Amino acid sequence: MASYKIQFKKSALKDLNKLEKHFVPQIYNKITSLSENPRSAQSTKLKGGENSYRLRIGNYRIIYQIDDSAKIVLIFGVGHRKEIYRDL
Repeated sequence: MASYKIQFKKSALKDLNKLEKHFVPQIYNKITSLSENPRSAQSTKLKGGENSYRLRIGNYRIIYQIDDSAKIVLIFGVGHRKEIYRDL
């Protein structure tokens, strides 16, 4: 499978910086794994979005979209499960 490029929205980078520091390495590892397999078994397709997915990491979620034609995974948000869906 071809490798995808990971891109972040500015708001997603701000979300990542707000997280507690001991969660960041684990979340970053999951994000980098999306470049090889953006539709992993842990990913769930979101309703209402054509190519929108979420990835669960404990109580945290990564919301992203996949553009297969350009081979890009765009990270929209990273945050706690109680708050991440409010901002989208």
